[in-house]
Amino acid sequence: MIVDTLIEKIVETQNPTCVGLDTSFDYLPEEMQHVSGAEGMAEAVFAFNKKIIDAVYDIVPAVKVQIAYYEVLGSFGLSCFAKTCRYARERGLVVIADAKRNDIGATAAQYAKAFLGEENCCDLLTVNGYLGTDGISPFIEECEKNDRGIFVLVKTSNPSSGELQNLRLQDGRTVYECMGDMVSEWGKDSCGKYGYSRVGAVVGATYPEEAKILRARLPHTFFLIPGYGAQGGNAEMLKNCFLRGGMGGIVNNSRGILCAYRTRGGTYDGAARAAALQMRADLRSVLGEICAN
Repeated sequence: MIVDTLIEKIVETQNPTCVGLDTSFDYLPEEMQHVSGAEGMAEAVFAFNKKIIDAVYDIVPAVKVQIAYYEVLGSFGLSCFAKTCRYARERGLVVIADAKRNDIGATAAQYAKAFLGEENCCDLLTVNGYLGTDGISPFIEECEKNDRGIFVLVKTSNPSSGELQNLRLQDGRTVYECMGDMVSEWGKDSCGKYGYSRVGAVVGATYPEEAKILRARLPHTFFLIPGYGAQGGNAEMLKNCFLRGGMGGIVNNSRGILCAYRTRGGTYDGAARAAALQMRADLRSVLGEICAN
């Protein structure tokens, strides 16, 4: 199962890090920006992504590709998105498509096929579960057909997430606890050999107390953890997202790796590798050796 594969790659690399290829054209070195039009921009972004992937594929288990940075370049950008996902897979990385799709019925089924279908090159997809089961079932069906997985938004890392997610329901649970319980229910029949289901949760590093509650509540749910680095999260804050042995989650870092050359100097790909290694060391200082249970 795909989550088992991800876990095995995390253990192999001793690195629960996901490199976020949220590649804004502005992140590229100045010498790569001397292009014109959306096609030239998309080609430059793909060239940048390839070198980042080549620099980190042997020290990280996965990449997360945020589709908004590609959609902005129209059809050329979407082609760049697909080529980036395909190349990352060719290099042996697990590919998470960060698209946060959300709809119901036939429309949700089309989204599911677009990202998780047999012919597509994404292993996992972020989705928004706030339309309820009608909006999640089509994604789960596609996951079961093609050995894919999803990460459902539960407690997000943005500052205003509590405006909705921390509200209390009549039964005393918060909205994020309710969503976590739904994620657990949606995934209960799909646990792999390490005890985690193919229905994961997005849980931000910037809210350690909420993460602690969710980690205790969702022992069989694998977490995608945004918020490290540029958003203010650090290794100490995110340790609550993990279980014993450093298991149960993968931490995303985008700008901190893509733009590392701006503070470290040197080549952008060399700086990205150095930043990824530093992040691994930072996480290991808190989590220790990572062992599959």
